[in-house]
Amino acid sequence: MRKWWEFIEETRDNPRKRSSGKGTEQSLKWFLDTGSQKKGGYPKKREPNFSKKKFNDISAPLEPAGGLEEEVDPDSFQAQTTLEPSIWLNSEELQPDIRDRLIQIAFDFMESLEVNATLADIRLTGSLANYNWSEYSDLDLHLVVDFAEMNSDEVLVKKFFDASRMRWNDRHDIKIYGYEVEIYVEDADEEHRSSGVFSVLKDEWLEEPDPDGVKDAWTTLARKKSDDILTQINLIHSFLPARPKAALRSVKRLKRKISLMRRVGLESKDQEHSLENVIFKILRREGALDLLSQLKDQAYDAAFSIG
Repeated sequence: MRKWWEFIEETRDNPRKRSSGKGTEQSLKWFLDTGSQKKGGYPKKREPNFSKKKFNDISAPLEPAGGLEEEVDPDSFQAQTTLEPSIWLNSEELQPDIRDRLIQIAFDFMESLEVNATLADIRLTGSLANYNWSEYSDLDLHLVVDFAEMNSDEVLVKKFFDASRMRWNDRHDIKIYGYEVEIYVEDADEEHRSSGVFSVLKDEWLEEPDPDGVKDAWTTLARKKSDDILTQINLIHSFLPARPKAALRSVKRLKRKISLMRRVGLESKDQEHSLENVIFKILRREGALDLLSQLKDQAYDAAFSIG
């Protein structure tokens, strides 16, 4: 695992990797004005370029976006009647052994990075903290850190954490009752709009899930999951030239994840209307699947080339 001080030294040696608020602002403006979140997707005959869009600097808008409505009507989604019983007691309390395990994982991750930052909170969110869970759901473990405490360049801090948590997820395959644990790192100032946010550290709900609002949660989760995969693809693209073998491992993991996601979705009772299949269709429309295949070939060729 690359440490924060190593990341900073590398950034100093390579000025092109330094971030700037102006560049981030321009990337965000380009994405909102011309990206495929606008209704109708990309213009015809135009290939998406993830290396320029900087998905790791932004996230998909939480407001209704035209592209998602084209994929499926959220009214077709069937909500669960309870929270996942193997994770929750009485649909409200996190199983104590699961809570202890998640806390240990979070602190182990932070310790591996050797950062001088306080872990402000550990939160469980996503479908397993709501009524839209399925067989494919992940335990989305969000580690809350004050980015400004580490460095004034918060965009740079986010890039470091994005790369670090992706490497952690690549190297570890931790499952709790069949559900994969996925680590995310978020800024303490980041606003939460999700329905269903549980503080694992404090052992209490910050935002209780609402069974009647599960359709809105389903739409938000579809955007967040597809956006996260786009972020990972962009990260692979950035470190592939220097670490082709690591890039190849990451590509294979993502391809397996996407393939399993779609298969489970199509085999579920919702079939083509399942959350998993909608995420797959968003990625396909974005051109992410084609780019992932290209990155796999590039990483393979670079990893096995000599001289």
